[in-house]
Amino acid sequence: MLSAHPMGRVHAQQPAATEVTADSINDEMAERLEASRQRLIDIRQRLEQTPIDDLKLAELRVQADEVATELEGASADLETRLSQIQARLADLGEAPAAGQPAEAEAVTDERNRLTTERAELTVIIDDAANLRTNANQATSSISTLRRDLFAETLFKRTELSPALFGEAGKAFVLEMRDLGNTLGSWLSFAWKFKKLPLLVAIFLSLGAALVFLSGGRRLLARLIARDPSLEQPTYIKRLSLAFWTTVTRTLSLTAFLVASYLFLDGFNVLRRDVAPIIGAAFGFIWFVYFIWQLADAVLSPRYPHWRLVRVTDRGAHLLLSAIVAMAVVNGLDYLLGVVSEVLNSPLELTIAKSVVASLVIGLILLALSFARPVLDEDPALPGRGWPRWLAVLLRVMGVLLILTVMAGYAGLARFVATQIVLTGAVLVTTYIGMLSGKAVGKEGAFARTGLGERLARRFQLGEVALDQIGLAAGLLVYAIALLLGIPLILLTWGFQVTDIEAWIYGFFTRITIGNISISIVGILGGILLFGLGYLATRWVQKWIDSHVLARSHVDTGVRNSVKTGIGYLGIGIAVILGVSAAGIDLSSLALVASALSVGIGFGLQNVVSNFVSGLILLVERPFKVGDHVVTGTTEGIVKRISVRATEIETFRKQSIIVPNSDLINAPVGNWTHRNRVQRSEVPVSVAYGTDPEKVIAILLEIARAVPEVLRNPEPHVDFLAFGASSLDFELRFCLADYSDGIRIRAEVRIEILKRFEVEGIEIPYARQDIMILPRPGRNREASGKDEDGTVEGGAGV
Repeated sequence: MLSAHPMGRVHAQQPAATEVTADSINDEMAERLEASRQRLIDIRQRLEQTPIDDLKLAELRVQADEVATELEGASADLETRLSQIQARLADLGEAPAAGQPAEAEAVTDERNRLTTERAELTVIIDDAANLRTNANQATSSISTLRRDLFAETLFKRTELSPALFGEAGKAFVLEMRDLGNTLGSWLSFAWKFKKLPLLVAIFLSLGAALVFLSGGRRLLARLIARDPSLEQPTYIKRLSLAFWTTVTRTLSLTAFLVASYLFLDGFNVLRRDVAPIIGAAFGFIWFVYFIWQLADAVLSPRYPHWRLVRVTDRGAHLLLSAIVAMAVVNGLDYLLGVVSEVLNSPLELTIAKSVVASLVIGLILLALSFARPVLDEDPALPGRGWPRWLAVLLRVMGVLLILTVMAGYAGLARFVATQIVLTGAVLVTTYIGMLSGKAVGKEGAFARTGLGERLARRFQLGEVALDQIGLAAGLLVYAIALLLGIPLILLTWGFQVTDIEAWIYGFFTRITIGNISISIVGILGGILLFGLGYLATRWVQKWIDSHVLARSHVDTGVRNSVKTGIGYLGIGIAVILGVSAAGIDLSSLALVASALSVGIGFGLQNVVSNFVSGLILLVERPFKVGDHVVTGTTEGIVKRISVRATEIETFRKQSIIVPNSDLINAPVGNWTHRNRVQRSEVPVSVAYGTDPEKVIAILLEIARAVPEVLRNPEPHVDFLAFGASSLDFELRFCLADYSDGIRIRAEVRIEILKRFEVEGIEIPYARQDIMILPRPGRNREASGKDEDGTVEGGAGV
């Protein structure tokens, strides 16, 4: 299976070390390949050893995967170097033919050196490909061995006979005697010679468990404590209590057991013959405690109001006893199996114990199928039986388990019994956790919880904020339930810890989809780098705007353009850095860019046109933020110039979004393009007979008395026209800030009115004479008219 090509042959063909350039990686790659070759040889040798168990096979598979990954990385480095050499040789071109002018000696030497290095790299690349094939074949072989070993263990058939159980009974008596002697001698040895380390290990493990338990109670006190004052707790409270009670208490016991084992082993208290038994005993304790806590949390026999399932009180006690009994039987089978393996007990004893355990669990399942624990509509009535499908399922599992045992497949029966108890418990816990996450994330549910109420009081949070926090909390509970449940289920189904570690590492470091490889860690790193670049861009924008532009008294429009340009540049750099950190090859985006160009030609041309127009507006600056502009029927103040459109706020406080291309292609009036100076006009009319020079003098005096009116250009008055009933003048003056125009003109008009009253100057208004003529044939006396036809007493209006 291994490559027969020796590395010495590769070195023999290489030139002297002095002829290799400083950037050549041939020697380094050869050493890396030789190390990988030796690791593969070691893996093959260990595979040929007998006997070998599943744990060792799992470790070897992880090592083979590591070798394959290293070889793939080395091949990628080699291909990169080869591409560089090919590109450089293409730049140098072919050697001159006979009769052509000679080339420089340095060019010839470089071409020869690169050609030699290319030949060496080709040999090494071929060798790396062979080694990678061997590594992949080793991985496949190990996977096949593991499957065969698993199938052989499960489907190995044993003839059950009275003689077998007789031998097993005798072996069991001897095993218990040997176990007592072994444990007794170990305890005597530990107490006599390892008393202090033993006490220290126990004390430290108890401290670790207490710290974990007290910390969990402090953080999740409201979630793991039943409130006796609540007669009808909500569904979310019951779910949360069941999930968190099971998780925190089980993890506390886990911390105690793991710490105890590690401290005992670390202080050299455990002997090699006792360590597996102590580890199995700790596993038995954890398994039974976990099943008991879960069943108690779900069934809650002492607190009916906190029960998650509709069963009677008697049914809750019955189910709890049956579930714990199956856990004890299954755990004892595992513990005694380890004891038999350590003490080298006969195989008949292990088979007999598995048969007995599987039969007991099968009988318990059959008995449970005939129970009547379901709560009736009337709580006073006795319980009802299971739903038909559940009763049939329990009976089928019990019967199949018993038949499997009777057929002699003790290994399969033991495996199935373990999955029924342990996998079922893990699935129930995970399902409860997912239901809790769903209930917490439901709209408005988190605000009604105790934690939500405390957050609302402490931080003055509204309903929307609490709902968002509840959604995040629900997703977090989902993640915790899955992260706890999935590894446990995989372990119960025969997978090793090394398998799970390898999958997790591969998931976060490399996911292959077709020819594309992505890395979750790389993507997260790219997102983090982009976030840091975005924050740095915002900080630079703010610092330059407040410390440089503001101190330089740059107008608002220029400041906005500079800030926007810095934002575009910084975010663009952050995107490039983030994409590169995520491991995405930018050169592979050429196809996407070509497809995008086609899309721009058809459907995105308006978007691109607006984007380019926005850049033109920021650079050319025909108007800027704060300018008073008029375009079409829109008039107002420019509030924001973005990538796609410009925001204009009218004087009625209405925001109008105008595409940038419209502002580029259409006429735009800008009242404040160069400056904010504006000419204001105040029309004035006086009656005929008024001295025009006096009127002009009064108007100029009023204008010059206003502080905001500019002296250059100075105000002046134009005699515009002879009106129908008045002499028409217009006072014209300039203001430094156009925004003061309405106020100043109003003040000037008020002052003109006051002065004209003082000076006796009349401001005329239009007059009309209305003539009422008599109708033909009417009596003159009846019409009340004089002889001249006018109305008596009439007056012109």
